Amino acid sequence: MKNKIAIVTGGSRGLGKDMALSLAKKNIDVIVTYNNNKEMAIETAKEIESIGAKAAIAHLNMSEFNSLDAFVVEVQTILKEKFTNTHFDFLINNAGMGKTVPFVDVTEDVFDDFLNVHFKSVYFLTQKLLKQMNDGGSIINISSGTTRFSNPGYSVYASMKGAMEILTKYLAKELGSRGIRSNIVAPGPVETDFNNAAIKNNPQFKTMLGNMSPLGRVGAADDLGGVISFLCSDDAKWINGQRIEVSGGINC
Repeated sequence: MKNKIAIVTGGSRGLGKDMALSLAKKNIDVIVTYNNNKEMAIETAKEIESIGAKAAIAHLNMSEFNSLDAFVVEVQTILKEKFTNTHFDFLINNAGMGKTVPFVDVTEDVFDDFLNVHFKSVYFLTQKLLKQMNDGGSIINISSGTTRFSNPGYSVYASMKGAMEILTKYLAKELGSRGIRSNIVAPGPVETDFNNAAIKNNPQFKTMLGNMSPLGRVGAADDLGGVISFLCSDDAKWINGQRIEVSGGINC
């Protein structure tokens, strides 16, 4: 019996990497996408295969909307040549970008960058991949704790994530007839390289954010992967259209 297959966008490092590895531990094969660092994606694929699952990598730049069709064709080729398959089961829309920009400093170019990466490209990539997705599969989008609590400098980022939360509900409603579930996971502050490693490189900021959580710390990459793999399992078969915050209870 063949393993099920997941696509994890932005899966070469950070949160995406842990998601990919957690899926592999559940005997799910993974296609990992990367934007800038092919070598890191190759290493992630090797780690996935060391666990016992199959892995493949593909380049995907969410900021280049016109490249999505070529990516979909590449996915078709990978499915056929690497996995001897034509369809996949799980889509984890994780790829993103970060930048702290006060509202008064947001330009149209900055706005459009966030729009393409965090909403427009996710919207249409999901649409374009549906023909290759098995019925009974699952879509998992990634949001942010900043859609629930305001963090200065994140107005444009959080706005796009808020749009993704609404889209997730519509996907759940409109794709339910195919048995495809759609949920969105909202991390709180996580110590990764995201947003130029803003938390990792600023110990005082990290301490301040950690003190806002009842658990007394910020998140780590491996706090998220298990949640994603759970949502792709039969144990989560009745969870649909939900926003699941994974933030250690920050600002609860």
